[in-house]
Amino acid sequence: MPLGAHAAPFARIALANITRAYPNFPAHLITSERENPAPTSLHPAFYGAYDWHSSVHMHWLLVRLLRRHGGTPELPDTAPAIDALDRHLTPEHLATEAAYLSDHPSFERPYGWAWLLALAAECRAHGGPAGTRWAEALAPAVTAVDGLLAGWLPRATYPVRHGNHPNSAFALSLALDSGELSAATDRAVRERLLTWFADDHDAPAHWEPSGQDFLSPALTEADAMRRVLPPDRFAAWLDRFLPALASGAPCPLLQVPVVSDHADPQIGHLLGLTLSRAAALRALADALPEGPVRARLDAAAQEHLAAGMPAVERGDFTTDHWLATFAALALDPVARP
Repeated sequence: MPLGAHAAPFARIALANITRAYPNFPAHLITSERENPAPTSLHPAFYGAYDWHSSVHMHWLLVRLLRRHGGTPELPDTAPAIDALDRHLTPEHLATEAAYLSDHPSFERPYGWAWLLALAAECRAHGGPAGTRWAEALAPAVTAVDGLLAGWLPRATYPVRHGNHPNSAFALSLALDSGELSAATDRAVRERLLTWFADDHDAPAHWEPSGQDFLSPALTEADAMRRVLPPDRFAAWLDRFLPALASGAPCPLLQVPVVSDHADPQIGHLLGLTLSRAAALRALADALPEGPVRARLDAAAQEHLAAGMPAVERGDFTTDHWLATFAALALDPVARP
């Protein structure tokens, strides 16, 4: 099921969302009656798609679709997307976004930070005049995030393990994949992941999923360790961390979650869980040698993908403002642009 088959509808969804200012959840603490909390005032680039992180990753999705499929029969009309990105990703707008990040050092930590790095990487990989000007405009925000991340990591004694936005493993994995980190921050990220997770074993997979997860705590951790351990050490680590995979015992992480109410904003997170699990399961399988564990992971990835994809184009803003991004991650196995 290639991403290209969904390029045009996903581009329409992303474009509609990044230009939609309301409804909006700004996550901004108002400290004075003189403040103007209007979305376009706070975030002239990333005001749409309900919240800041969703706006950032919907921009990422649009650039990724342009890079992979723009100008092909799958996505022939690129002008509306390029025009919107040119309006949003200007030096002036991104300077405001960078200043906001620096002035609010816990804002969107670490999930939104990671998505901004991913967006910058995607713009750089897109290349050409458009990608170059977007990447250059994003550079101050990338620098801000790199500095914030470097300052936060030494204080992050413990990881956040639950399956929502603050999840440490997912964000740091995305940051590493971006290639946008300075050498020192990249090294600090890898060291922190190893400090947090290298000795973990017997993950409580039977606790998953929680009622509003869109990430699997266990699978995101495993996928992070895939990035920082050599293949042989990673395979041994995974055997200790999820022993049910090798033993053939039932493993709840391989079972598609039940989503009782697609329209409920929190229960609906489980739709994203099916897709983020699909991406993680596929990546983990690709990191392992041929054998029963890889086969189990591959089969589960396909089952999760098949279950999650029908929800992506429902026309309901509850899921439209974010879910297509996770579908793209599941459909497109290439991590680095």
